[in-house]
Amino acid sequence: MLIMRILVQRISEAWVDIEGRATPRVGAGMLALVGFRRGDHAAQLGPMAAKLLGLRIFDDETGRINRSLADIAGDLVLVSQFTLYADLRHGRRPGFDQAMHPEAARGLFDAFVDACRQDVPRLVTGSFGASMALHLTNQGPLTLLLDSDELKIHPPVSP
Repeated sequence: MLIMRILVQRISEAWVDIEGRATPRVGAGMLALVGFRRGDHAAQLGPMAAKLLGLRIFDDETGRINRSLADIAGDLVLVSQFTLYADLRHGRRPGFDQAMHPEAARGLFDAFVDACRQDVPRLVTGSFGASMALHLTNQGPLTLLLDSDELKIHPPVSP
């Protein structure tokens, strides 16, 4: 089973320290940790980007969660996160056998960033494979897990 995973947090601000250098700070919007499993495919990227950017997780004028990132002209932080595929079933040390190989994941992550960048005016990213410290204020708090399998977003089946 092929599953792309995104952990989404609604934020009021965020930035990433990448080996001692900070990205620009962003304001209200989303921080998304993006993980790829072995076998994930580029066909999942567009639908997952559309789902992420279309999530109505921001308050409207009545305080109801009913607005998307575009509705609030919000910012987006994307960070690659292979540990979303940690296997914790055995022992105490997480296993990462299901996580995609770094070079393949880097290409998919970069393509996912490009897919999101088309519709988000202010987007910052971490640095793939670097040691990073995430600084964020989770607004709500509100945290969601998007899973391409649960959303029925699968790559095309080859004949």
